[in-house]
Amino acid sequence: MTPLSTLLPAPLDLGGYRAGAPQRAGALTMVPVWGPERPGIVPPRSGLKLKRVVGYGQVELHNGAREGVAIVPLHLGYIQDAAQNHALCSSALLGAGQTRRFDDACCVQSGQGGYLEGRDQWFFVLPAELRAQAMRLRGRKDYAKLWPDITALNRSYGLPSRGHLEQILSRKRATLTQFQSRLELLPGQLGALFFLRDRFAGLELAPDPVYFAEMWMALVCFAYGVGAWQAEPGRGEAEPYDATSLAGLRAELARDRAGRLAEVASWLPETGGDLRMVEEERYLDLRLSTVTGGGLAGQVVTEHGRPVYASVFADG
Repeated sequence: MTPLSTLLPAPLDLGGYRAGAPQRAGALTMVPVWGPERPGIVPPRSGLKLKRVVGYGQVELHNGAREGVAIVPLHLGYIQDAAQNHALCSSALLGAGQTRRFDDACCVQSGQGGYLEGRDQWFFVLPAELRAQAMRLRGRKDYAKLWPDITALNRSYGLPSRGHLEQILSRKRATLTQFQSRLELLPGQLGALFFLRDRFAGLELAPDPVYFAEMWMALVCFAYGVGAWQAEPGRGEAEPYDATSLAGLRAELARDRAGRLAEVASWLPETGGDLRMVEEERYLDLRLSTVTGGGLAGQVVTEHGRPVYASVFADG
């Protein structure tokens, strides 16, 4: 496996993280990442809950664990039955048993009225095409602030022009969820690099494999699968191997994997020293910071300078 620090220069200590062999599903390439684990972080599906939608653009999240801090994933959103669907513009840190109200959430469903307590809910991460704008809108209290961008995204995909993200997430869900089987989540994997065609789309790192496994569908199907679905058909035909023996086949596979990783590495952005990190909040020794610059944006959580969580994506 290749050290991640050699592939992605960043103002983070990525020592100990390793990238594996790339996997491809149509226009979407995923490079699995392994690294140091940070136990004790509450995972997002089993521990973090949408308690209620207070009003348009106002939601409450609850860390139901008796112990352990919860890291709210960046651009987390919830689809609810018969209620307004919302997404958050930023990450957050919630202590055990804490309930927190977010007043700058984005309503992502302009045509559905009402807001109920969370039930029959499932979560997603905003599609990559909306994430940079959502970052710029964090802190702004306007529930309709993302509707123009959702409308433009729907229009570009040949869907009705309205600020209704459900047209993609729910109505295309059966197609989008295929990406979770076409790409394999590997044992011990706690992160991934994502690419759309030959362009860097995002880096996702979790505290441990359990947290990342709970994020897998939201990331691969919705955050990055939406753009890949739109870009299909685009699955390349596999090139045949010429080996006549098992040893020869293994050698060809090794060369192929090395070649694919080198190709993927060439797609990474050259950020140099342009990246900046600004601390947003802290909980005990955990620090939540916003990353900008060098064509990238996102947020990271560090502990004593080491990354615990990261969601960094292409900006523009």
